[in-house]
Amino acid sequence: MKSLEELKAIRESMQAQMGLRGEDSNQTRIVVGMATCGIASGARPVLTTLANTVLEKGLSNIMVTQTGCIGLCQYEPIVEVIEPGKDKVTYVKMTPEKALEVIDQHIIRGQIVKKYTISEEIE
Repeated sequence: MKSLEELKAIRESMQAQMGLRGEDSNQTRIVVGMATCGIASGARPVLTTLANTVLEKGLSNIMVTQTGCIGLCQYEPIVEVIEPGKDKVTYVKMTPEKALEVIDQHIIRGQIVKKYTISEEIE
């Protein structure tokens, strides 16, 4: 077992590495659910479309990332947009085409695409 000092050093090292990933509290995060159910429902092309579009459009303050199970399998593929100081927006049953629309309308123009959100789906 490691000593407490060694564990603290490891923790500080890992925190420094995480800071080097470019994560910023002022950064918008686009998170794609990539658990088994998400992948089976088509999340991989959605993730690829989002990441490529952010790069192609030079959207420097946007981070596209993936997560595991979000817990809403029947709504997969799921994309969450997390903007600093705003409520999280959850988009459901996403496709690459819908993802392009979310980038254009929500990320670039600041207008939530309500017809793709979970609140519209469950009503």
